[in-house]
Amino acid sequence: MDFAFSEEQQMLRDGARGFLASKVPSDTVAELAESDAGWDRALWPQIAELGWLGLSVAEDAGGAGMGFIEDAVLFEEMGYALFPGPFFSTVALALPVLAGRSDAASDVIEGRATATFAWAEAGGPTDLKDIRDLATKAEGSDGEWTLTGEKDLVTDLGAADLIVVAAQGSGGVGLWLVRADGDGITKTELLGLDGTRRMGRLSLNGAPAELLVEPGEAAEVIGSVRLRALTALAVEATGISQRVLDLAKAYVSERQQFGKPIGTYQAVSHQVANMYMDTELARSTGYWAAWAVAENDESAIGAASAAKAAAGPSAVLACERAIQVHGGIGFTYEHILHRYYKRAQWIEAFEGSSAMHRAELAKTLLD
Repeated sequence: MDFAFSEEQQMLRDGARGFLASKVPSDTVAELAESDAGWDRALWPQIAELGWLGLSVAEDAGGAGMGFIEDAVLFEEMGYALFPGPFFSTVALALPVLAGRSDAASDVIEGRATATFAWAEAGGPTDLKDIRDLATKAEGSDGEWTLTGEKDLVTDLGAADLIVVAAQGSGGVGLWLVRADGDGITKTELLGLDGTRRMGRLSLNGAPAELLVEPGEAAEVIGSVRLRALTALAVEATGISQRVLDLAKAYVSERQQFGKPIGTYQAVSHQVANMYMDTELARSTGYWAAWAVAENDESAIGAASAAKAAAGPSAVLACERAIQVHGGIGFTYEHILHRYYKRAQWIEAFEGSSAMHRAELAKTLLD
């Protein structure tokens, strides 16, 4: 079996690397992270024109009809570039729910709209695997729906035009679509660690909503979104690890001490070598999960947990090692490393720690 990327996948990777390097270099990432908006909306139609927003959506639904492995290639490159914008929230979280269920999906695929998924509640469920008994309520009459309640920790809420909301209906948990500029909607930005991926609180007060998934029938859809999200973040974390590894290799090859590059000293070179080994392990685990999710393989649940458990802490440790081998400059606010470090920590915290995912993997393997 050939585990190498196909020629088409490699072209996608090379094209994404070049586009993102030209549009969001490190200086631009830092500027956007400090800006009010947090991202450059003018890039969204350009990303759509490249076909990235509907890459794994079926052709009859307006997408490119490719697979989730191709999505994974893009997620890794987004991590490598530390892309500041709602790509993860749109493609991994919201679009799998919208595709085939709402006309709004075409607005997303064609770059006219961004999207996110709101499920967590303060004092209630915060993980996708544990959505039940929601305080957010959906009320319907004659096919018209309204939502009332509050959602917390909504990824990229400030940048989203469309919001998929999990709410409690009369028959159980369902999924609805609300428009960010609609009536009864209040968005509040939350102070977070990562300025390139912001969180928000969504308040709904009788907000008009479009039914996407009937109450009581959302569990399978939410489970599918969870697997895609975990895998997407695992390969994004791999992109982060690769980027800080590249930065570390370049620095230790150029920075000299006692007349020779500091990379020649074992205390430094061993750190870089360990970063490389951890990154390669995370990459292989992440793409195994991407294949399992793309093929709807029975190993997908365990693979997604394994990928998240491997890649999240690997990215955090890679950033710490990169900061260490950079010495004093690595600790400065002006250097890009701390922004990668913050994104890695955000990924590690999403949907539970690596220890929780190892426990889930063990349960999958042993039960």
